[in-house]
Amino acid sequence: MNLRPIEVRDAISKEDFLKEYFKPQKPVVIRGFIEDWPAYKKWDLDYMADVACDVQVPLYDDRPVNYKDGFNEPHATMKMADYIDLLKSEPTKYRIFLWNILKEVPALQKDFSYPDFGLRLLKGLPMMFFGGQDSHTFMHYDIDLANIFHFHFQGKKEVILFDQKQNDYLYKVPYSLITREDINFADPDYTKWPALEKAQGYKTNLEHGDVLYMPEGYWHYMRYLTPGFSMSLRAIARNPKNLSRAIYNIFVMRHFDNLMRRLKGQAWIDGKNEKAIKRTHRKLKAS
Repeated sequence: MNLRPIEVRDAISKEDFLKEYFKPQKPVVIRGFIEDWPAYKKWDLDYMADVACDVQVPLYDDRPVNYKDGFNEPHATMKMADYIDLLKSEPTKYRIFLWNILKEVPALQKDFSYPDFGLRLLKGLPMMFFGGQDSHTFMHYDIDLANIFHFHFQGKKEVILFDQKQNDYLYKVPYSLITREDINFADPDYTKWPALEKAQGYKTNLEHGDVLYMPEGYWHYMRYLTPGFSMSLRAIARNPKNLSRAIYNIFVMRHFDNLMRRLKGQAWIDGKNEKAIKRTHRKLKAS
């Protein structure tokens, strides 16, 4: 894969962000932007264990998708304090994914503000993500193809991004938002996945206080190099094509996929995974 480092800015104005990154749909890491937030000093794993001690949190691991799994259905649940103890004591594949802090722990809203990047942020959807050392997400993009601002806290996280123009090389699974789950994007096997050699993307490591802007519909793979967590704020897609795709994904695609899982079972999942390879290699030969 041809991965360029994501540009890093120590400070940026709203006007410069809109001109240099939002309009060309280019990712950027902004440092020093949230140092005036109470969260910058307060938010670590111990604080989260205290403030959300007995809250039951949804946990996900890296097991392959099964036809019995519902859309974003967790693989396990655990009290937050127990989960934090697990993160601190040993490596674990369990991650918290799309955890709405306004719904679960409203007091956390006092620790941050909604920054003005020139985009209207969805204030009802601040989502948090936690992970243990070496846990990772599958390469995926978000169902609503939103503009995402990803604020990282504690530890280090590796991020790999691709735009939608790279779809022909990523082994995208039909009727889904993911690539083949058995691809290790941290160390890909190009003999098995030759198309990846043509993929052009971005890579960075996030540390405490970093803000990553991910443009509309960007594929993202995230691996926790150490235990840590992040919060994402989002703004709806502005590009009409992306907005229409978001509506299709939410109201048509995911319901069709769930229907086919019920009708065909695991054969539907296996068939989609086979098509991901065949389609990608066919396009690779044609390119």
